[in-house]
Amino acid sequence: MGISQPQNLKNPPVEKLRPYGIRVSLPAGDPFRRLLGPEWQRLHWYATPHERDAALAEMSRRHEYSRSGDKPALIFQKIEKLAESRGL
Repeated sequence: MGISQPQNLKNPPVEKLRPYGIRVSLPAGDPFRRLLGPEWQRLHWYATPHERDAALAEMSRRHEYSRSGDKPALIFQKIEKLAESRGL
């Protein structure tokens, strides 16, 4: 008989390593810093550099519904967990 609710497992399944990431933050002087705080950032992790680069291209592209003068107000940085990516 299988487990009806997998979230009730005592030991959650082991996730694959995701050492390649993107840090999303706000530039200095951005008005949203008052709402989110000066140290706000969001991290997104991926298993391969190709997945990360594809996600970065999608995140940083100009959205088709943007107005003609709009510019992205987010800073995107590639990051890496060296120990995981190098297998140390």
